[in-house]
Amino acid sequence: MRVLLPDGASAAADPILEILKNYTSIAVVGLSSNPARASYEVTEYMQSTGYRIIPVNPNERVVLGERSYARLEDVAEQIEIVNVFRRSVDVQPVADSAIRVGAKVMWMQLGIENREAAERARAAGLTVVEDACILLEHRRRVKQLA
Repeated sequence: MRVLLPDGASAAADPILEILKNYTSIAVVGLSSNPARASYEVTEYMQSTGYRIIPVNPNERVVLGERSYARLEDVAEQIEIVNVFRRSVDVQPVADSAIRVGAKVMWMQLGIENREAAERARAAGLTVVEDACILLEHRRRVKQLA
């Protein structure tokens, strides 16, 4: 796992805990309606713990009871966390979209890393998390989040 903070951000003792405490809306890029997919399992868990979920997948209409959008730019509400379930090579356009919509955090799931996209998002003021599962990180801190 790698966490990048934007310039001028004060480093918290646990930046992941700060993200999970301070932000409640999560746009999930690549969310599938297939319950066997990791994106579904992770997002269902986050939704069950009270986070607002916004599916972003042009191939889906509704996932977990929420309308799915083709692109981040199509979402009318404020997006705080962009959770990425896309291949590493496909992350750059997601980072560009996250920057355009004014997201606060770009979170790349386990196994997803793209240094160029991460640096671009960080330079634009986003906190970036690479190669980490938001579900696992939430479970590790669940007592601190209560």
